[in-house]
Amino acid sequence: MAYTIKPIDAKDTHAVRHPILRAGMPLEACIFPGDTLATTIHLGVFLKKEVIGVGSFLKNKHSAFPENKQYQLRGMAILKAFQKKHLGKMLLEYAENKLRETDAQILWCHAREDAIAFYKKNGFTPLGDPFFIQSAGIHLVMYKYL
Repeated sequence: MAYTIKPIDAKDTHAVRHPILRAGMPLEACIFPGDTLATTIHLGVFLKKEVIGVGSFLKNKHSAFPENKQYQLRGMAILKAFQKKHLGKMLLEYAENKLRETDAQILWCHAREDAIAFYKKNGFTPLGDPFFIQSAGIHLVMYKYL
């Protein structure tokens, strides 16, 4: 199957964010702070014209890192029927190349407990201790230099 990745609007992330990251919650739970900032990059993975994966990249500084040009990965998700097909890896690689074009120095995220192995496999390093997010469970800060 031929998959493509391209920029999308924030609202177009909801079709994937909701069932994967916010199942059972109101649709509004898919709206994240910073989604509508001009510096935020939203990417969609498409199969033909259907968005099946998303990732949002927010220009945001984490106090643990001295670099000025930081991006936070938020809301990365692939629909269940398309998971385990290396689409997450493909999306990350695409995003990293895009971020390098903006001179971003580091990409970091709050990785869900069940996604930590995925991020490690894709070159991210864990930082600190796990912590709990009320609406989403246990997370760990992970980062990657670009």
